[in-house]
Amino acid sequence: MKMQDIKHGFGSLWDTVTEGWSRLRESAGSALTRFRPGETSNLPAKDEIDYQGYVASQAWAMLGGDVFEDDQRLVVRLEVPGMDKPDFRVDVDGDRLVVQGEKRFERESTEGRWRVLQCAYGSFHRAVVLPVPVKGDQARATYRNGVLRVELPKAEPGPPRTVTVEVD
Repeated sequence: MKMQDIKHGFGSLWDTVTEGWSRLRESAGSALTRFRPGETSNLPAKDEIDYQGYVASQAWAMLGGDVFEDDQRLVVRLEVPGMDKPDFRVDVDGDRLVVQGEKRFERESTEGRWRVLQCAYGSFHRAVVLPVPVKGDQARATYRNGVLRVELPKAEPGPPRTVTVEVD
């Protein structure tokens, strides 16, 4: 293999990693969510885990989401697997949809040790900025197959608007 081939291969790899990292940062900006041990999280003790990367107070996860808009409503969908409907609190706070909850750790029924523990458990808080005013008191939420779906009627029905903001 020639040095030129190695340089080209490394350059391609670097471009791929750089592009992937940039896309992850763009998409993760608001989706990266911190989980903190809660009163009912049921997290295992440190001596039950062989995974050296585990720190209960430093659990982070991507709570990916989508925001859809049509003439009458906004629909926000968040991927929040491993929870039950009563585990959520959903609020409309001005121009934000705020979802709070607690994901509980489920213990295995046999004796043993955890070798890898990468899922996030505990209490979390995720805010989604709403692009248009909504009627928060008419919002409806459902939770199926690990996806929380919140439908919010628009305060002023109409097609999506683009507003140009001048920079001073």
